[in-house]
Amino acid sequence: MPKRYIKKFIPNPEKLRQNKALGLLGSQIYEPDLWHLSRRSVAKAFLNGLFWAFIPMPFQMLASALVAIPIKANIPLSIALVWITNPLTMPFVFYFNYKLGTWILGSDSQKNFHLSVEWIWAKLEHIWLPLYVGSATAGLVCGIAAYFAILFVWRLHVIKRWKNRKASRS
Repeated sequence: MPKRYIKKFIPNPEKLRQNKALGLLGSQIYEPDLWHLSRRSVAKAFLNGLFWAFIPMPFQMLASALVAIPIKANIPLSIALVWITNPLTMPFVFYFNYKLGTWILGSDSQKNFHLSVEWIWAKLEHIWLPLYVGSATAGLVCGIAAYFAILFVWRLHVIKRWKNRKASRS
């Protein structure tokens, strides 16, 4: 199961307490739900991480980690999911977000769209609103869909394990 594999990479709670930099965040950072793989903390991590993955901004991982604390989402998984938008996928995802935003707002998209930094900086005043509306919408839709999918699949897995355990006893 992926849970056992992922557990290898999650930090030990004692090592976390020894890290003085984490002390700035207070005692809330040491809560078990933030580091253990439970059904709810994983589902919340998918909601949180996928939302921030779709938002075009610097320090997405930091935003994801800081939001994971009050909603009690798994921090390592929240941070890892942000990397769905990496330098290879970013142009495609953000172009889709931009097109989605123009559709939602009912505005005209830029006809001569070029995926270059120069063009984006030159047209930023015209494309920022559709880009962020589309990004927030896509992030929320993907995050909420993943949240409920994780809850559903996890529940199915637990039911299957119970049935297998019951069958092995008979």
